[in-house]
Amino acid sequence: MTLKEKVINRSYMTGTHVHLLDASVTEMLSYLGYDFIWLDMEHTQLSCEDAYHHLMAAKAGGTPVVVRVPADDLTITKKILEIGVGGIVFPMVRDYEHAKELISWTLYPPYGKRGCGPKGAVRYGLDTESEFYGKGHLEVCRFIQIEQKSAVLEAERIAQIPYLDGCILGMHDLSGSIHRLGDVFSEENLKLARSAITAFKSQNKSVGVSTTATDKKTLSLYHGMGINMIAAGADYSYIIEAAKGTLRTIKDIQGEGKIPPTWKGHR
Repeated sequence: MTLKEKVINRSYMTGTHVHLLDASVTEMLSYLGYDFIWLDMEHTQLSCEDAYHHLMAAKAGGTPVVVRVPADDLTITKKILEIGVGGIVFPMVRDYEHAKELISWTLYPPYGKRGCGPKGAVRYGLDTESEFYGKGHLEVCRFIQIEQKSAVLEAERIAQIPYLDGCILGMHDLSGSIHRLGDVFSEENLKLARSAITAFKSQNKSVGVSTTATDKKTLSLYHGMGINMIAAGADYSYIIEAAKGTLRTIKDIQGEGKIPPTWKGHR
């Protein structure tokens, strides 16, 4: 099943985040069996060229790439779509009109107002452009990120936007929009999240969450809320946590009072 088919069917999906520049990170993760790799261009130094290299690396393991583009950046949106990604996420959506405009950027006329210039998306001409302008370009998964209270208040209308495949909850920024930044699991924040979930599920659309958390308690809570698409963890945190564990192990051994062997002749 393709990523698009999983999204349409509201299948349970797992993803993880990539923030680092080196595409070998994505290659390694692509072999593990995730349903998708979330490439973040909003909060990182990743350029469009970097995104291209990560996409090529992900193909090694056959894992689709979903890219979160910078907020309200038409040019980068076009460039990311042209390299042939599996999905695109628009962050910091304010309301229905904002969401509708962003989705229109991804759709060719008469569906929307996407500019014409496919490259990697049509394998540089090996695929028929006319077919891509029709149904082909609709295969990209389109998501908006719910991380503003104002978007939640219009979630029912947003969920009805044609060719929008689902929403991704951004729980931290959502808490910030109610002036409780970091209080992710406050009752008020959870109430907003559940309202958005209900709106999108009523339209039979996928609901996801993006979190760097990896603990079972947190991820079970999101699953229990009816979220079918969970992107969790991040490349940098995997490195940090494993490195900290190794450091603790070595320090524990060295702290046991053992005297290192003397290397005779070493100067």
